Amino acid sequence: MPTPLDEAAIRRAPKVLLHDHLDGGVNPATIVELAAEVGYTGLPADNAPELARWFRDAADSGSLERYLETFSHTVAVMQTAPAITRIAREAAEELAADGVVYAEIRWAPELHVEEGLSLTEVVDAVLAGFRAGEAAAAAKGQTIRVGAIVTAMRHAARSREIAELAVAYRDSGVVGFDIAGAEAGYPPTRHLDAFEYLRRENFHFTIHAGEAFGLPSIWEAIQWCGTDRLGHGVRIIDDIHPESGDLGRLAQYVRDKRIPLEMCPSSNVQTGAASSIATHPIGELRRRHFRVTVNTDNRLMSATSMTREMSLLVEAFGYDWSDLQWFTLNAMKSAFIPFDDRLDIINNVIKPRYAELMA
Repeated sequence: MPTPLDEAAIRRAPKVLLHDHLDGGVNPATIVELAAEVGYTGLPADNAPELARWFRDAADSGSLERYLETFSHTVAVMQTAPAITRIAREAAEELAADGVVYAEIRWAPELHVEEGLSLTEVVDAVLAGFRAGEAAAAAKGQTIRVGAIVTAMRHAARSREIAELAVAYRDSGVVGFDIAGAEAGYPPTRHLDAFEYLRRENFHFTIHAGEAFGLPSIWEAIQWCGTDRLGHGVRIIDDIHPESGDLGRLAQYVRDKRIPLEMCPSSNVQTGAASSIATHPIGELRRRHFRVTVNTDNRLMSATSMTREMSLLVEAFGYDWSDLQWFTLNAMKSAFIPFDDRLDIINNVIKPRYAELMA
């Protein structure tokens, strides 16, 4: 008989995470401790439980202003190398404890230089934390590999510089590049120089598109910028005719080309990109066999984990172990590490462990 599909069993299942923000996944207790160390007095609460509740309430408020304010507090305590390394280490350990065997975690180095760190010092600090977290997890019998995605802010003008930084660290743990931030008014084509450089360097990149803005953002990210993956991409559902069910030209292209969609159900509901988990486009897109992946986005703001996201989908759509394996394989196939490495994790970790769960 298959293992009962409950939260504890889902936690044991191997999971792959492609879309997770470092500054959106900080432990509340760590924020309180680091704020005291650096003298940051702007926190809305001075203890971990109340602070965690504030982050969740602010993210759930429906106010973009309050949602963005949450990041001002996490970034404020991430301005020294030791603090950044600690947060990166804890992220790797927490994901490993949640059954994540491969993760790509992204962050914007340009946001962490307010106290004098250079961009390279920021990257070094993050990578040191990931390696320490991997080692700490291994000591507990948990295996995780973490790749870094270096992000540029789409409202700023440093994307080419940040792209060059990412490529410079391609053999040291940085696996990709991303642009993030408000979509409306800041189309990805503003950063064509960065994307053209990355393509010349044969480097992987993803673009936040199709979350707060619609199909034009997705079209530009793919056809002008040449993105490998779509960060969120929820609004591709707008190109599926609600009555006939026919795919529009863009949706057909995304499905035919197997362009991965980095979907983050809980976060998408918080930002208004989906009205609820039960009505999230992931259900329809999975049914139509788009290359859908499940992700956390901001674990702190959504009070979530990969286990929780998958549990919510099981509850909403009646998914079984084969569905969860399908999402996981989609993600591993879409990772920014070499093909042989992806295949090794698929054949030696994911498939054997799911076979045990489904036996």
